[in-house]
Amino acid sequence: MAEQLTGLADDRALLGRTSTAERVSDILRSRIAEGYFPPGTRLSEDSIGGALGVSRNTLREAFRLLTHERLLVHELNRGVFVRVLTVEDVEDIYRTRGLVECAVVRGLGEPPYALEGLAAAVTAGQLAAVENDWKSLGTANIHFHRELVALAGSARTDELMRSVFAELRLAFHLVDDPRRLHEPYLARNRQILQALQAGDRDEAERLLAVYLGDSLERVVEVYRRRVAQGGQGLG
Repeated sequence: MAEQLTGLADDRALLGRTSTAERVSDILRSRIAEGYFPPGTRLSEDSIGGALGVSRNTLREAFRLLTHERLLVHELNRGVFVRVLTVEDVEDIYRTRGLVECAVVRGLGEPPYALEGLAAAVTAGQLAAVENDWKSLGTANIHFHRELVALAGSARTDELMRSVFAELRLAFHLVDDPRRLHEPYLARNRQILQALQAGDRDEAERLLAVYLGDSLERVVEVYRRRVAQGGQGLG
């Protein structure tokens, strides 16, 4: 927890003079998505409030917002915890991803497309793989899909998927072999990027649909195995 709190203290400058629960929730959401607070972590009001320099009431409102987004859960007489997803949660996340991400690609219109963000995410993933940094590769993978959604040019879609991708990170935390999960999708990200660079959105959508189906199967396999082992780490 000390490392996480040090990171939050660095985020304190982001609050500026207009500290609000929404901005605190943005910071915590990002930290959850980046893997600083794994599923099941208890979030201390005193420690986090002190690190960010915000009042207890502000922090509680931020917790409430993130609970509404299904990233946190409040347990009576125990406190606030980062949520642990169920198999059904994972399936629903991927269902949402399929509906939104494939629709974004399908509705892109005529090329060329603004693909700089996608290309940067692929490059970041390649660098992480070279360094055997599988957590960073997972982050780069999420950034790739966030940039893909951003191609729609819709603030509402970006906001919707921001919390979905944060939940996705919670699912990744329970994968026992992150390299096996993330490494194959680096090449698939590159293939989707290349299809879009060629202006072939139909091929990009086909690749994406297969990609999401395979990823869902892998993550659900891990979850079901954890359940069979007695539910360790599952809520």
